[in-house]
Amino acid sequence: MIYANPVPGEFASGEYYDRTGADYYLSPAKLESDYAAIRFERELRLFREHCQGGAVLDVGCSSGAFLYQLSQRFPGCFQAVGTDVSGPPLDYAESRGVAVVRGNFLEQDFGGRQFDVVTFWAVLEHLAAPQQFLKKAASVLKPDGLCFVVVPNMRSLAARALGARYRYIYPQHLNYFTKATLTKMVEAQFSVIRHSTTHFNPIVIWQDWRGGGKEVSNRERAQLLQRTTAYKRSPLLRPVKALYALAEKMLGTLNLADNLVVVLRKKA
Repeated sequence: MIYANPVPGEFASGEYYDRTGADYYLSPAKLESDYAAIRFERELRLFREHCQGGAVLDVGCSSGAFLYQLSQRFPGCFQAVGTDVSGPPLDYAESRGVAVVRGNFLEQDFGGRQFDVVTFWAVLEHLAAPQQFLKKAASVLKPDGLCFVVVPNMRSLAARALGARYRYIYPQHLNYFTKATLTKMVEAQFSVIRHSTTHFNPIVIWQDWRGGGKEVSNRERAQLLQRTTAYKRSPLLRPVKALYALAEKMLGTLNLADNLVVVLRKKA
């Protein structure tokens, strides 16, 4: 597995996400995008295919947008709670009706509660000790419980084409996964019941190619997310979206889409 060494203290402790990073997660552009109905459509579709109800824990929930969308799409089906080290985004999550537990996931006991599902949506790449988080996840899951993981794909078309110029190779990401390394990391606690790759953003490839490796600020990241969310919502772009969906499906078939996705079942 590719990983950062040394790891800056503010990223290892999570302090960055409670201070500097909170401004990004609570920026108007980021919140508008995260709370748009279309934002988590892939994750929700995947989630619903494997789970129709039960207790859900979202680790690294940030502003709570995934759990909010889950409750809006499937009211009454799930008992959901999010956890994070970042205080201000959790305040926002609570303001939207999302239940939260504050602090380091590794130190939480959740009052002895166990869950049917634990999710890590774009979280493991930010962690200094991802294996410990997976072990903890297994400990709070019920027998045969499920775990959903999404991380950037280091064998994606974007990563292959751009190399070090790719914007997702940056200090906040402490780990970089391939299908093989992710599978090996989860095998102690989980069985893989589904593996795929998903998401494709040609705008990122174009911008990073032209930028030549120039650092992309959090403000620029939020603005791009806002722009691409607007594109997805626009009825005028339906023909383009059809072509985009075809391209994403083809890349997914070749395991070249931007993100790795695994659905895991807790081992007995």
